[in-house]
Amino acid sequence: MEPKSQALEESTLWHSLPVTEVEARLQSDHTVGLSSEDVRERQLRLGENKLPASRSVPWLLRLLSQFNQLLIWILFLAAIFSGYLGDWGEAVAILGIVLLNGLLGFFQEIRAERSIQALQQLTAPLARVRRGGRQCLVPAAELVPGDTVELEAGDKLPADCRVVSAFSVSVDEASLTGESVTVSKSAEELAPATPLVDRRNMFYSGTVVTSGKATAIVVATGVRTELGKIANLLESEPWKETPLQKRLRELGRVLLFACLAIVAVIFGLQLLRGGQILETLLFSISLAVAAVPEGLPVVVTVTLSIGLQRMAKRNAIIRSLPSVETLGSVSTICSDKTGTLTRNQMTVREVYAGDARYSVEGTGYWPTGQFFLQGAHGKAAENPCADPLLTKLMLAGSLCTNARLYSGTTDDAEPSVVGDPTEIALLVLSAKAGLRADGYFKEAEIPFDSNRKMMSVLVRDSAENHTVYSKGAVEAILGACGQERLGNVEVPLDDRRGLWLQRAHELSARALRVLALAYREGGASEGRIEEKDLVFLGLVGMMDPPRSEVADAIQKCKSAGIRPIVITGDHPATALAVAQELGIVGAEANATTGAELDGLNGDELDARVRKTSVYARVSPENKLQIVRALRQQGETVAMTGDGVNDAPAVKAADIGISMGLTGTEVTKEAADMVLVDDNFVSIVNAVEEGRCLFENLQKFVHYLLACNVSEILLVFVAAVLGWPQPLLAIQILWINLVTDGPPALAMAFETPAPDVMVRAPRPVTRAFFDAQIVRDIIGHGLLISAASIIGFWSVLPGPDAGPPEISNARGVAFCVCGFAQLLFAFACRSNRFTALQLGIFSNPVLFFGVVTSVLLQACIVLFPPAQIIFFAHAPDLSPYWLRIACLSFLPLLLAETFKWVSNLRIKKRESRNA
Repeated sequence: MEPKSQALEESTLWHSLPVTEVEARLQSDHTVGLSSEDVRERQLRLGENKLPASRSVPWLLRLLSQFNQLLIWILFLAAIFSGYLGDWGEAVAILGIVLLNGLLGFFQEIRAERSIQALQQLTAPLARVRRGGRQCLVPAAELVPGDTVELEAGDKLPADCRVVSAFSVSVDEASLTGESVTVSKSAEELAPATPLVDRRNMFYSGTVVTSGKATAIVVATGVRTELGKIANLLESEPWKETPLQKRLRELGRVLLFACLAIVAVIFGLQLLRGGQILETLLFSISLAVAAVPEGLPVVVTVTLSIGLQRMAKRNAIIRSLPSVETLGSVSTICSDKTGTLTRNQMTVREVYAGDARYSVEGTGYWPTGQFFLQGAHGKAAENPCADPLLTKLMLAGSLCTNARLYSGTTDDAEPSVVGDPTEIALLVLSAKAGLRADGYFKEAEIPFDSNRKMMSVLVRDSAENHTVYSKGAVEAILGACGQERLGNVEVPLDDRRGLWLQRAHELSARALRVLALAYREGGASEGRIEEKDLVFLGLVGMMDPPRSEVADAIQKCKSAGIRPIVITGDHPATALAVAQELGIVGAEANATTGAELDGLNGDELDARVRKTSVYARVSPENKLQIVRALRQQGETVAMTGDGVNDAPAVKAADIGISMGLTGTEVTKEAADMVLVDDNFVSIVNAVEEGRCLFENLQKFVHYLLACNVSEILLVFVAAVLGWPQPLLAIQILWINLVTDGPPALAMAFETPAPDVMVRAPRPVTRAFFDAQIVRDIIGHGLLISAASIIGFWSVLPGPDAGPPEISNARGVAFCVCGFAQLLFAFACRSNRFTALQLGIFSNPVLFFGVVTSVLLQACIVLFPPAQIIFFAHAPDLSPYWLRIACLSFLPLLLAETFKWVSNLRIKKRESRNA
């Protein structure tokens, strides 16, 4: 490869080279462009100008991954053993449950992906390019390094380019750098060490031209662009296991060992009683198979799906089922500033018109908001245009612009805008005051450039009077002014220059971007604008304001024990001001920059991350550093963002959250959750749903396992005492699937507890079963098994009982065990509140689920064809129904009584402490 052509594939500091050297290295001439032969050769060597598509998982592998859980493997083993024992009905039932669970998860994830339409296309579809001396439109994917492109306002950059010439060009780079203010561009070379955010002579793929025209040379395409480098960071980020997957893996391990212990203990007891080895082994295995909660995976999947649907109604789309629960464990939310905490819409906050200082309400581009004159005791100015100096200042801002503000199509529709956000903010300011700049015609313009730091226009009104209006940096405008306007009078500026500089500094110290405005009657010589002897009008201070609803959401996060952190590429003062206004940090806080992070070692980074809540001027690599450091400290991290620069950190977090309206497709692809309305409040709602979901998971797992413990204890006690089997394996399977299933599913419809968002997040390291839950499961299992044992013992006549008597006793135990478990579902709704306090009908799905299961259970013991399947001999239970009813209610009554007594003790303790 020739030395010069090697530059096509290498990373070069293009911003530090003059245009002539750039052309030499790329073997190109911007006046002519590349030849068709050069383009073909470079396309063959470098490939298309596209980002690599994410590796899609084949549908078969995705389906099979739904079965890659220890709990599912246990059910597979249970089905194999059931088939080996000759119980093919039970084997088919278990395999059907496993298949249903896998299909539910598979189709739910497919539907979630389709709902957000992750396209992964950020580049412009077409580009204006000069080739062979002619300008033509070509697909952006066909661009190669060395191509000359023509750009104008509204164009999305198709590749990384070096500026050749620029006329009043500004670019919105928020999606790449996080900078909320547009960046002006020029062709001058820069120092090699210039950071990416300050490279004024470079265009970057995926950013948008907001004003002006430019010619540029393509220097990098596809994966070699800055956008491509971020895509590589996404590919290198490993898959992460969610807290729910960890806890289900832990649960599966517990159940596996429990089943092995059951087999060993029952096998030993039966051998001691003189049983045959093969018969005893088969009986023990059948009991272990029946003891596995077959309905648990289905209930988990359905509960997650219900949680997903509830979140969708609250404007949050979840891309994978386990991520629903992960939200409930979030302890830190790392949020990008631009477009997430703020609206990404510049808004004028303060105006100095002479000695009058106004604060302006309203956010974004809505043309509504009152003006408040400071010193007027908080009274709004009824007619801002009554102040002639303020009117002149707003007129200057409206005319010295190339932006456009169009009314919404309906009264409640947000206005549409075109142009630079700073200029749009000036148009919105005038619209709030009801000022219309009609009847004026722009005859000439001197665009803004980085040397003059100002823009001027020559305007003719309907009376044929000419006026020059200028806006720009305070120092530049003051330098061009000899007078200032106070009221309707023009007076010498003289000693007040220092006063205006001081006022500008005060506004800047509050993270406001400050512009000065001036005018001059006439001000043109032979149609040329003269930027001298201007009359100073005043100052406007603007910022990208926080979303009005975010402050309350931040306070909810703090009440819930969740730490909010701002991570942005914007200026430190701006980031800190927004964080302070939202209540994320106090007045004494400081921001940490990306440059400071780059100089820290591992221990220093760990210490800094523990105490810092505002990061500014950070790179994508810095964001990854912060997220990984937080996760290493044991935090469950959520990362929100909308720009391309957020995508790697979004993917690295435990739960990545992308904005749905303003989010780039790369970020959506990397995220676990997409906010439909781009509203930070929806994150808080999703966290609330996640916490409620985890509590519901605990409730039904508690319920299912307590029921299984009762069945195991029932059979275990009978084996110890030498009784016949109180329950057959198929009866236990029926109770686990049909009787217990509907109430367990109904618990997924429980609404969040009133205090769910005033408790600290549940640590990921805490076991799914803590000591209290284990005690409750065993204790409640003992209650149900005791009632069932009493029912079985009270009907069994003795050791010499025949098949009919055993069938009757088994029928009573079957009914008591089934009905007691169904009624006990009401006790599992809360660990503190009784069923009467919550209301029997407050969860109608649970109520009707219990009623349905009671009817199904009754059909099994009363319907003759069902009796043949579930009993060796048809039972006669007519003498025992009152006994069955009393014993079935007993566990519920005892559990609720215990709650009532515990609540009394808590109230007494609280009253003594008060």
